[in-house]
Amino acid sequence: MKLFLRSLCHAGALALPLCAAGADLSNPASRPAGVPKPGVTAGITNVTAIRRPLVPVVLSPELLPDRRVIFRVRASNASEVTITGEWTNGVKQLAKDASGVWSVTLGPLAPDLYGYSFFIDGFQTLDPANPAVKPMRSVRTSILEVPAVDPLLHDFQNVAHGTVRQHAYGSRANLRHLVVYTPPGYDMAPASRYPVLYLLHGSGDNESTWTGIGRAHWIADNLLARDKCRPLIIVMTDGHPPASSGTGTAPESRGQALAAFQRDLLEETLPFIEANYRTLPGPTNRAIAGFSLGGGQSLIIGLNHPDLFAWVGGMSAAMGNPAETFRSALADAPITNGRLKLLWFACGKDDFVLKSNQQLDALLAARGIRHEFAVTEGSHGWPVWRRHLVDFLPRLFAKD
Repeated sequence: MKLFLRSLCHAGALALPLCAAGADLSNPASRPAGVPKPGVTAGITNVTAIRRPLVPVVLSPELLPDRRVIFRVRASNASEVTITGEWTNGVKQLAKDASGVWSVTLGPLAPDLYGYSFFIDGFQTLDPANPAVKPMRSVRTSILEVPAVDPLLHDFQNVAHGTVRQHAYGSRANLRHLVVYTPPGYDMAPASRYPVLYLLHGSGDNESTWTGIGRAHWIADNLLARDKCRPLIIVMTDGHPPASSGTGTAPESRGQALAAFQRDLLEETLPFIEANYRTLPGPTNRAIAGFSLGGGQSLIIGLNHPDLFAWVGGMSAAMGNPAETFRSALADAPITNGRLKLLWFACGKDDFVLKSNQQLDALLAARGIRHEFAVTEGSHGWPVWRRHLVDFLPRLFAKD
């Protein structure tokens, strides 16, 4: 190891300066001194020549005592900077000061976690001064936490905690990833077996989003500590299939993507979990749920495979035409009702997918299929989906 580190130093690999949090995002010419131009190799002899002007660090976000928040970003050459986030007042303009720092004060904001992004002359970017970043395929969203006086159910609390594990599977050419939550005591009780919830994410997210900003693991911990839900395993998948399977927005591409994801879930993920975790068998011990893209995936896969999942949930589900999508489940209400333990879905009253969810509610009612549908406060965002998970988990795996 010592020889390896020495080799890196002599190659100049450790000599390059990093861009500070206050770097100017709008000026492509603002390369820090000492960073070579393309095609130029930096050697050890260049280290003593590095001289960088000190740029004041930008503080962002700054949470004030009254829960107002100041957002800042340095972009001296920009002509317009806006911010958008998971709060109710939409897009806001920032104002620039004499030093090239743009800022805006928002709030007061209710205690919660909020995703937000800057738009600098139309270019969407995360907050370079904020290390809290939402896990996603193309990282462009930062996370703001406004803490509550009394901890919320998604907050870390002094209770027994489960374990979050990461797995890779598949081939080198098609490497896939899983995140798995096991409840407190799982490793200490080798004879115990557990029901499983397959929890899916939205478009553009990945297998880490439900823990990174959804805090599904802490929600489960806190509900279990209050005896509000059954101990369970939660499997969080990568809901995006390989690019070759169809990733466009055309209906045929969406259909190909759904089919590819369904194959991966049923033929790879589910057997992997049942081979490597102590699961209870049968559909009455399996649930599937998700939000947005994952909400549509859960409802479609769950309702079309009641032989595998007896508990089905959707949050702000994006699903297309319900009459066509759920044709097989709608065709025979007695069979569907007999197989399903729970069909539950919810949507915020200001969500852009509310209409299709209301259509599904009306269609299920007309066909006599038992279900629960909730319209809640909020729109299409994590403050809503965390609350939906809090509502959904206690409903699962109830004993007859």
